[in-house]
Amino acid sequence: VPNLQGPRFVSPAHNGGFVVSEECGDVKVFMSSRKLLWSLSSKYRHQFGNPAGVCVDVDGSILVADEQRRTVHLFPEHGAPVCLVSSGLRRPAGVACSSFGHLFVADAGENCVKVFKYCVRSP
Repeated sequence: VPNLQGPRFVSPAHNGGFVVSEECGDVKVFMSSRKLLWSLSSKYRHQFGNPAGVCVDVDGSILVADEQRRTVHLFPEHGAPVCLVSSGLRRPAGVACSSFGHLFVADAGENCVKVFKYCVRSP
């Protein structure tokens, strides 16, 4: 996949696609054919500080850790972004989510993994 601006983290997405965070302050979503679908900053009009870890939950929502803003946001397929974690993080780097609604955040500023619970829609 060419023309990325400092790719940092990557995660598989639904339907064989994938999500990539970039150092330049954006997160891009690609199809399985490696064609760019959209960037989160343009689709949601969201400004990132320094996006780091990315993952996709069972509902297809994209979760992004922002190191500079010390937050984790959820970007649903439809609707507005939701800030899931707005305090208690020093330097969120990696994120992962479980099918049971657990959010795991690697906090490089505190050398630990923090576990949060968030509401997941029933299948």
